[in-house]
Amino acid sequence: MLQIIISSIGWLGVILCTLGYLLLSVKVVTPDSLSFQLLNIVGGLCLVTTALETNDLPNAMANLLWMFIGLYALGRRLRTQNAIRKNRSVNS
Repeated sequence: MLQIIISSIGWLGVILCTLGYLLLSVKVVTPDSLSFQLLNIVGGLCLVTTALETNDLPNAMANLLWMFIGLYALGRRLRTQNAIRKNRSVNS
């Protein structure tokens, strides 16, 4: 039963990461969009979970880096939005 759950989590990760790339490629989302970054972060987390369970450390590391890149991009996006809001409130 646990193996089925872990495998399902892995497949969900594949679907999320692939969907993010597809939506980016057909210009439905932009690289800095919240939806693109969340698809990559959650997809990467799912793939890390599966890789760690199967002791596939290179795959786990690659997906962990994928996740952290998404987290960095999301954080940068949020900081930029906050700075814009502060500037608007100061200038109003």
